[in-house]
Amino acid sequence: EGFFTLRCWALGMMAAAVARSATQSWMRRCRAWGSQQLEQHVVAGGGRHIVPPTRSRSSAGGMACAVMAMQSAPPRAAPWCSCPRKARAFSSTAEEAGYTIEGHGLALSPGADGTGGWLAHRAEVSAPGSGPGVDWVGEVFSDPHGSIGANLAAAAAFVVPATRLPHPPRILVLYGSLRERSFSKFMAYECARLLESLGADVRTFDPHGLPVRDPNFEEHPKVQELRSLSLWSEGHVWVSPEMHGAVTGTFKNQIDWLPLNTGSVRPTQGRTCVVLQVNGGSQSFNVVNELRRLARWMRMPCCTNQSSVAKAWQEFDDDGRMKASDFRDRVVDVMEEYYKFTLVMREHADFLVDRFSERKEVASKGRLLTQAEKAEEKKLTDEAAAQEALKASDLRRCSAT
Repeated sequence: EGFFTLRCWALGMMAAAVARSATQSWMRRCRAWGSQQLEQHVVAGGGRHIVPPTRSRSSAGGMACAVMAMQSAPPRAAPWCSCPRKARAFSSTAEEAGYTIEGHGLALSPGADGTGGWLAHRAEVSAPGSGPGVDWVGEVFSDPHGSIGANLAAAAAFVVPATRLPHPPRILVLYGSLRERSFSKFMAYECARLLESLGADVRTFDPHGLPVRDPNFEEHPKVQELRSLSLWSEGHVWVSPEMHGAVTGTFKNQIDWLPLNTGSVRPTQGRTCVVLQVNGGSQSFNVVNELRRLARWMRMPCCTNQSSVAKAWQEFDDDGRMKASDFRDRVVDVMEEYYKFTLVMREHADFLVDRFSERKEVASKGRLLTQAEKAEEKKLTDEAAAQEALKASDLRRCSAT
């Protein structure tokens, strides 16, 4: 009996060794397969890789090994696919990225025509992140005295691995009030200062002088300014008060002037967005929920974090700076997360908005059709179908007679 037990144990050990050897060999083959597939299916843009699924019996193991190969593969920075500009609605052209208004664009106040003044959030035009009164943004950023115990230096130093876009993220800030002492403007300015301290290129749009949405004013200087700033940007910061449980008309008017589509695609798609609101009374989330819906409709990926400041009139001092509070800490959290979110998302935005249906249309038509062209094409198709149906009806009548 003892000999039999020893023999079984020896056979079991031999079987385990054979199985282990076979498993290791299989994993080597899977890794080799994964590496080969990665070379064939690498999609540039920050080193994103796509591995096609397998239908074999060991599909789960094959995918696991492919994932292991992906993780062990060295990072590679490859140029983005050379897809045509019309299919890449996110990336700004060199002309769009270089948009400015000479003399009063990058200034503290607008020009005579009401345009410009994009750095109104600064105290000094040459000092990013500066503002009137107490410089709490600088203190939060570096914690020079060690009294806070935390800072934003690590977030400011964050760089996306194998980045294709080393330039500072371009952020457009919109707010929703025309009052001189506007709390949504004050909070928008604080957001702009925080983002500048983190390293972003920030421009704040002044809604004064923007006409109510009317197709007759398409060429108005403020309309052209707003649309050009949106094309310049890689992300938006939206701050609105709550009025009757919804966004204000001032804010919605700015969104309405951003065209839903230019030709055939939404010009805002792929740009990131973050939403904040201020309340005159108790805390509410009606506005941020509505802003998220607007962002989704405009195909803008929205940062998961958000801020709603209750009783805003208590949260700002005479200089329009936020007082120390949990609300202010939340705004810092939101801007820190949004900055990182934008750095990551802009690397892949062109790929994320590259759609099968649009590639199919380009292959079939040679380009993306405008909505008007699609409507005209459908009209012609319907008319042709009606003619064919009429001919078929006539043929049946002739056959019957």
